[in-house]
Amino acid sequence: MPNLTISRGPASEADLNTVFEGLRAHNAARVGDPGYSPLHVLLRDGGGEVRGGLAGDVFLGWLFVRYLWVAEEHRGGGYGERLLREAEDEAQSRGCHAIWLDTFSFQAPGFYRRLGFREFGRLDDYPAGHTRHFLWKPIQG
Repeated sequence: MPNLTISRGPASEADLNTVFEGLRAHNAARVGDPGYSPLHVLLRDGGGEVRGGLAGDVFLGWLFVRYLWVAEEHRGGGYGERLLREAEDEAQSRGCHAIWLDTFSFQAPGFYRRLGFREFGRLDDYPAGHTRHFLWKPIQG
């Protein structure tokens, strides 16, 4: 048996890339090319300043929304929905059939539900006194 050690602490980008590529190769051997690509949609003001945006990952026919944010002074103006719809259109053009994301109870679960997302899981008391919601929805063809 090889002499392996486990270490804690900071990892270099090269170390993390080795782990990622090992996992990617393992997955690809079982399901084919997962088709990973980042997806970004930004909301800018007239001066080009970012006032909101969505960052996600296209993977295995799904869009995962890592985060969606709109500056406080622009909330309620439909920009969050527009960002999400733009991302959905782009994801569909890349062959995705569904979207998933997570949000906290103090963020926007109601917003996502109004847009057709359904809860498939939750972690209560994460963080303490709140809930983390996991939601998904099919992309309309």
